[in-house]
Amino acid sequence: MSDVTRTKHGRPVHHWRRDLVELAALFTAVAVADAVANMIGHGPEGPALLVISAVVLCATVGFHTWWARRHNHAPPTADDTGARPDTAGQRTGPPTAMERAGALATESSAGATTLWRMRTTVRDEPGSLAALCTALAHGKVDILSLQAHPLAEGTVDEFLLRAPADLPAAEITRGVAHAGGSGTWIERADAHDLVDAPTRILGLATRTALDAAELPLALRQLLGRCTIRSLPAKAQGTASGPRADKPADGAPVEGGLEGEGTVLRLHAPDGEVITVERPYLPFTPTEFARARALVELDTRLGPRIPRSQDVLTLAEGSSITVRRADTADVDAAKAMHERCSQRTLGMRYHGPVRDADRYLNHLLSPRFGRTLAVQTASGRIVGIGHLLWDGDETEIALLVEDDWQRRGIGSELLGRLVTLAVEAGCESVYAVTQASNTGMVAAMRGLGLPLDYQIEEGTLVITARLEATPVNSRLPYDQPQGRSEQR
Repeated sequence: MSDVTRTKHGRPVHHWRRDLVELAALFTAVAVADAVANMIGHGPEGPALLVISAVVLCATVGFHTWWARRHNHAPPTADDTGARPDTAGQRTGPPTAMERAGALATESSAGATTLWRMRTTVRDEPGSLAALCTALAHGKVDILSLQAHPLAEGTVDEFLLRAPADLPAAEITRGVAHAGGSGTWIERADAHDLVDAPTRILGLATRTALDAAELPLALRQLLGRCTIRSLPAKAQGTASGPRADKPADGAPVEGGLEGEGTVLRLHAPDGEVITVERPYLPFTPTEFARARALVELDTRLGPRIPRSQDVLTLAEGSSITVRRADTADVDAAKAMHERCSQRTLGMRYHGPVRDADRYLNHLLSPRFGRTLAVQTASGRIVGIGHLLWDGDETEIALLVEDDWQRRGIGSELLGRLVTLAVEAGCESVYAVTQASNTGMVAAMRGLGLPLDYQIEEGTLVITARLEATPVNSRLPYDQPQGRSEQR
């Protein structure tokens, strides 16, 4: 028997009409079964008919049970319970465009959803956020996470949203605008954005603590699509010692926000200035504080790179070591320059060969990218590969000493650098060389990745799209396989 009840003024309400219908149906089924049994029980085929009657009766009981359960779990209407319909959060009048689009998207997408990151500014007054959430709910948009950044002129709210796949971003922003949001920005998100902010920031801090070259990558992952530049103290006309505008304890000064909040500047104790630009979206004070904390962590820990290395055996039998390099290897790199021919240096640096040594401090600095060095058993560096952060793009460059060329060193360096780029989340890498540099062209083709070529006045730019991790490439601190052994 079904006994669906609701409370009204504190008392249970019984659905007596439904109960009477169910009782009548049950007694009718029993009466029919009894009449059939009396009529045919003494006939020649009576037992078979009785069995059939029992089956029909069981089917009736099963149908009754299904009917009762179905109506037990159905939500009662206002007419059933006598309660007034809940009007809280509901808007009167015709549905908005976002509501219509959300309903259509829900029907057509059959459960398919899209993740969005959205930022908007609301008035700093009670009910503003509630109105925004109500507008999103009308569009069938689910709020997965929310961060609020109070400002003087209002509150900046950052949302991670899950919306029907067929609901356009323009409809979401239009509905947010009707609910009082202003300066709304929205872009696609992915599964990595599902990690909560404290966990993500702790992970970025850990990576920065292990490797100084991770700071630009950590800032980019923290702040989104942005351009990061680093200006050393000497380039600003200051000495290499402490700056006059830093505190005496060596902690970095705060820096600040410029350009209507789209430019973020951070100062390090040695006078270096890190500039982060994001023209499409102003930085919030919270983002500035997080970025400043990462820079302070980096400066307090000082220079550091992973010291693991791989020992490889070339096809000819010689052993080489591949390891990370930094500014401590400037003298060894200059010595390699002296052993290289003018042609080799010219293909690498595309400028006056006599100025090659001037680039090394910049190229070997972990602030501007990652460098891999190849050294012999005697400790002499015979090859260097650079992965350089160039704004939103990533450049790859190689230099192998003449006597060690065509032994597979360039391909080994290139594969490992591309793997580092994949690990860093780069979408592509490019190499600038000369059209006559067949060795570099062959090494890029050996990656097995889609390549784009641009030739201008003898200069060849080869861009590799990192749609998949290349084969035969490992990080210098990965677990070796086969021909290499870890030290």
